Amino acid sequence: MRLEQLQAFLAVAETGSFQKAAQCCGVTQSAISRQIQALEADLGAPLFHRTAQAKLTISGDLLLPRAKKICQEWQNATQDVAQLVAGKQPELCVAAIHSICSHHLPPILQQFCRDYPDVQLRVTALGSDRSLKVLKDGLVDLAIVMNNRFLTMSPEMVVQVLYEEPINVLIAAGHPLAAYAAIPWAELTQYPQVVFKDGYGMQRIVQEQFERRGATLKAVLELNTPDAFRGIVRQGELVALLPESALIDAYTDPALAVRPIASGYSGIDTESLTDPPLTRQVVMVTTRDRLQIPPIQHFFSLVVDHLAQSATVLPLTPVGRDA
Repeated sequence: MRLEQLQAFLAVAETGSFQKAAQCCGVTQSAISRQIQALEADLGAPLFHRTAQAKLTISGDLLLPRAKKICQEWQNATQDVAQLVAGKQPELCVAAIHSICSHHLPPILQQFCRDYPDVQLRVTALGSDRSLKVLKDGLVDLAIVMNNRFLTMSPEMVVQVLYEEPINVLIAAGHPLAAYAAIPWAELTQYPQVVFKDGYGMQRIVQEQFERRGATLKAVLELNTPDAFRGIVRQGELVALLPESALIDAYTDPALAVRPIASGYSGIDTESLTDPPLTRQVVMVTTRDRLQIPPIQHFFSLVVDHLAQSATVLPLTPVGRDA
């Protein structure tokens, strides 16, 4: 059964004539007859009484409302797709990590709303893993996350590197580690840690760094927002490893201190090693088909342009970490 057959059927039913149906459809009468005959063959039942006027049979009466519904649904679908391609989508959904939502997205969102006032923006703060999952499930149009090549390797994904930023240590101003200009790993691993919840790339980075050093991560508390980290660290001895964009407000808080991690450390053997700076890479991810839609393409460009101007970008180094 093909759509043209149902359209021919509706034309004959509405006009009561094969000839008039052919005129309405802009085809020959024989073409209409062939479409109806093929449809009757598919259904195994006659649809019209072949008299002076084409009248519906019982089978034709049964098919009529369903054929109308199918053709109307097809018309609605083609209109919706045409509007989407023309940039007239009703909403644009974004999932992003919390630090992006707090500091980088606000001016981008304002500009997008001015450029596309008829598109409803929906932004959700999520961890990297969850953001990429809802993107793959089609629930959002873009995800701004820590890079995780294992979750973005599929060919339909478009991954745009935005920036790479250092990971530093957040401590209370009176914490013993505040005496260091750069905190050695040997000292850092001695203190209880507050970490991001499971499913956040930062938790994996921290866990990975402790495992590399043969140290046990004393994770006593899991949180998921920069505000919560600042609040709990401010209280005492807990330590947190956080990316630079999550520490912006901590620099102006007299109860808190931010310190870099010393680049050298003594491992479980006695040989001194030197690490590259501990960083995380932030990327924007969408799919190739979505990037063809004008509002999504415009939002994508706004993010790239804004982050290129405002983010602290470090030289990109090949890293094999999850994020």
